[in-house]
Amino acid sequence: MQAKQIRQYLEFLKLSGVQDIFLSANSPSADRAELAAHQLRTLAQKYSSCQDCALAAGRDKLVYGAGNPIAKLMVISEGPGREENISGQPFVGAAGKLLSKMLAAIQLERSEIYITNVVKCRPPQNRDPHPEEISACSHILAEQMEIIQPRLLLVLGKVAAESLLKQGLSLGAYRQQDNYFRGIRTFVSYHPAALLRHSAWKKPAWVDLQKLQKEYKKLK
Repeated sequence: MQAKQIRQYLEFLKLSGVQDIFLSANSPSADRAELAAHQLRTLAQKYSSCQDCALAAGRDKLVYGAGNPIAKLMVISEGPGREENISGQPFVGAAGKLLSKMLAAIQLERSEIYITNVVKCRPPQNRDPHPEEISACSHILAEQMEIIQPRLLLVLGKVAAESLLKQGLSLGAYRQQDNYFRGIRTFVSYHPAALLRHSAWKKPAWVDLQKLQKEYKKLK
């Protein structure tokens, strides 16, 4: 476990009034999962009333992220939609159901991975988030990645890909090349909402998923 994570956790405990710490007999991985889950919950609560950009004005609930706090794979999309804004959970609508099916097709359960967005509040009418909105949320994503320590990333949609990789390429170009974000192997594919509108894209999306599956299996 990284020293910075331990310091953050101790700061959380101090702010919460905790004076004594007892060592657990659990496995190291269980201890790390518990720590990571606590950190993510604390940060989600911290940002629940964020006012750092204009998206806060239309927020019902902050959509911080959800999933395995020590996931090997992190899925990153552009932003929450209407149903996500209501529930506070990522990918709960029709696109979410399709994402679950896509993951199941490569033998992955949503409980195994962590899902989040580059912006945590819904853009009006589901428009693309503006650069200043993405920038305002970038430190939150960085914190999530530092805590979770994913080994692979799956980035869904051109907006999310450009937000992270910043090369000014088309979605097709990002899909075809080898990508790395913060030193992590990054796969780019279509957003499930786009696949619902354009069924012809499902075949190339399947190719992307098979590439991801091959790399994921190497981690086990």
